[in-house]
Amino acid sequence: MRNPYETLGVTKTVSADELKSAYRKLAKKLHPDVNPGRKDIEQKFKDVTAAYDLLSDPAKRARFDRGEIDAMGNERAFSSAGADPFGSGNWRGAARGGSGGDPFAQFGGVDDIFAEFLAGTRGKRGGGPAHGTDVTYSLAIPFTEACLGGKRRVTLSSGKTIDVTIPPGTQEGHKLRLRGLGMPGAGGNAGDAIVEMHIEPHPFFTRKDNDLYLDVPVSLPEAVLGANVKVPTLDGHVTVKVPKGANSGTTLRLKGKGVPVTGSEQGDMFVKLKIMLPEPVPADLAETIETWAKKNPYDPRKKLGWI
Repeated sequence: MRNPYETLGVTKTVSADELKSAYRKLAKKLHPDVNPGRKDIEQKFKDVTAAYDLLSDPAKRARFDRGEIDAMGNERAFSSAGADPFGSGNWRGAARGGSGGDPFAQFGGVDDIFAEFLAGTRGKRGGGPAHGTDVTYSLAIPFTEACLGGKRRVTLSSGKTIDVTIPPGTQEGHKLRLRGLGMPGAGGNAGDAIVEMHIEPHPFFTRKDNDLYLDVPVSLPEAVLGANVKVPTLDGHVTVKVPKGANSGTTLRLKGKGVPVTGSEQGDMFVKLKIMLPEPVPADLAETIETWAKKNPYDPRKKLGWI
């Protein structure tokens, strides 16, 4: 067997967390359930697992680094501190801490993060029925559908298509677990299909938790004189009243026009006004503003203390 550090693609200074991360990536890529019928891949999977089995044990790792045991965990007949773990010498059987036992024994706990990958291997080795591997799918959801709920069709790796229900108020990254629709198990139950939601941006709305935010352009006359303006919501248009003398940044709250929470409850929608001048500015408007400004000078930045 190769040097276990090389097998896992790490250096001798690797930390325990980095070691686990390196193994996890390789285990996902090389697991036999993901590569059915590939004996070469299955052997690589066994090699990286054996390498992790040795290096994840601090005592074994220290003894290997000192040259006291070989890459399979076997005792060296003539070990000495600092010896080359791949040097010459007589090899003993794995009577103590060697590889004669199940190389996957340390992963037998149901809470281990690698159990789903190793379960299939244990089943093939005669360890009893094994639960199938979970499969994750990514699903793009329109913004409005994520807020209000709906249905989307998902095609599974098996070729089967199913309709999944999008619950109202779905957040970015929300996951739906579909029991028994993952990889088949080795004599045990199939794994699950996990559908991860990714929400597409909306051209007008932005969202924070269950509240919606909308920028609404208003004309100069509407801002100065006040007006009734029609604005969109998730379920149609409503009319909002722009107060007289409104400034850019004035925010109006539309209660209950946000994202549904539970039952009949909903978040709110906040409408922010943005004063927009005509393009281009008409000459007569510019003249009127110029005349007015000379008679009524004011500095909107004075209260900010910039000067």
